[in-house]
Amino acid sequence: MNREPNGAAPGTVAVEGITKWFRTPRANVQALDGIFLNVMGGEFVCLVGPSGCGKTTLLDIIAGLTKPDAGRVLADDRPVEGPGRHRLVMFQESALFPWLTVLGNVLFGLKLNPNLTRLQRLQIANAHLQLVGLEKFAAANVHELSGGMKQRVALARSLAPDPRVLLMDEPLAALDALTREQLYKDIQRIWQSRRKTILLVTHNVREAVRLGDRVVLLSPRPGRILQEFRIPLPRPRDINSVELAGYASRITAVLKAHMNEQMTG
Repeated sequence: MNREPNGAAPGTVAVEGITKWFRTPRANVQALDGIFLNVMGGEFVCLVGPSGCGKTTLLDIIAGLTKPDAGRVLADDRPVEGPGRHRLVMFQESALFPWLTVLGNVLFGLKLNPNLTRLQRLQIANAHLQLVGLEKFAAANVHELSGGMKQRVALARSLAPDPRVLLMDEPLAALDALTREQLYKDIQRIWQSRRKTILLVTHNVREAVRLGDRVVLLSPRPGRILQEFRIPLPRPRDINSVELAGYASRITAVLKAHMNEQMTG
């Protein structure tokens, strides 16, 4: 793995006191309240919490797609002031371009790097389609793909430009159980071989425990970090294992206790 000048692995993220309000003519809603979070290069961190806790907002701020009202984000010790090719987002919907082929969609992401020749882009795109098991579908149209295949293309498109940080916003939520299971395996395999920094947003606690080195639990509005959980289980992980279920139960219990306090307080 390449190193930054200070000796740290690339892909570090530091969230420092992030606060965000959404203001409308009818009401002001605070989405995030003073979030502090440090992510090491190559770490897989899952952000978990109920709907409305600010998970996606925090991911968008880290990506540079949304500006915070207070605080800042540092990526490799540099302030995040907008989107960049070292931090790419994979959304819940595949967001593929329907007028492009599978290969064309992966090539599109490579245009972020102006230093590559056309031949290099083709080689990289084909290598990433092979990585996600879709090399035989390079010439296929998007409408010919299943939901799981579309998300594999989206994953290849996100990884092809070689970002330091991959931000994943509930990428498996809309898929059926069998397809999710295969993508769980794919994501773990790819992460173990590439060691990219990954921040994944999910409301599924078991999914977070299966994938993450660390699970960060956010409270309902306004979003605050309730607790962080280290997950020292070896990979690959079985979502039905007793050990994994134990971690998921502890995380769920903390969230339920907090929500009960809010209701009775």
